[in-house]
Amino acid sequence: MAEIVLGMGSSHGPLLSTPPEQWDLRAKADRENQNHWYRGKTYDYESLLEERAPGFAHEIKVEVRRERHAQCRRAIEVLGRKFGEVKPDAVVIVGNDQREFFGEDLTPSITVYRGLEIVNQQDLHQAPGLAIAEVGNAPKEGASYPGSPDLADHILRSLAEEDFDLAQSSARPHGATRPGIPHAYGFIYHSILGDNPPPSVPIILNVHFPHNQPRLHRCLKLGHALRRAIKSYQGCGRVAMVASGGLTHFVIDEDLDRQVLAAM
Repeated sequence: MAEIVLGMGSSHGPLLSTPPEQWDLRAKADRENQNHWYRGKTYDYESLLEERAPGFAHEIKVEVRRERHAQCRRAIEVLGRKFGEVKPDAVVIVGNDQREFFGEDLTPSITVYRGLEIVNQQDLHQAPGLAIAEVGNAPKEGASYPGSPDLADHILRSLAEEDFDLAQSSARPHGATRPGIPHAYGFIYHSILGDNPPPSVPIILNVHFPHNQPRLHRCLKLGHALRRAIKSYQGCGRVAMVASGGLTHFVIDEDLDRQVLAAM
């Protein structure tokens, strides 16, 4: 039976891979956004500034940005070193798709990727503030990593027995807008695992797009079921689990972030 020997989580936000002096590249999009979501309501930029007064002006000085960026990069290096020390036989990565893999024609709620190969390539055809961060998501020349179809199929069978109705994918969909795996996974493979991961299984959640996002209680049950599935696997001995995501996005809610961290 397999043992879960490591669990780790990381954000994959673009600021982690963007020089602090250029974080303002995303500011124009924020000012133009008419639907900033905050505590059950949506706001345009000016209304949000008023709601959040006095705001975070002291946190966005260049000197503070540099300090925070350096702290984050050091933390990413710690994760990479720890993974290298543990040397698991396989890794399961739970993340999300942001219309890079699946389109409006088909948006599965939960997908298990069971391909033999996982391709990771940069996507430089993106909005300002996103393209610049692709250096953190994939090597310039691209990369290919081994999948773990046998572990993926075991997870699919095990979760089906626990009443999870899952999608499965063996290759990048023909209509995918990104040339490789979504950046939520690319960041982990490239920036943390150094493009040298063991065989892996990406599990892709739809966390953005109505109307079939898995609810929080369902995600919690999924995590428990994944643990049981991995621990009943006989194909290898040591498995790591990695979560790729973030806490509050775009509109920061530190109170909520702290509640989530405390609950973990």
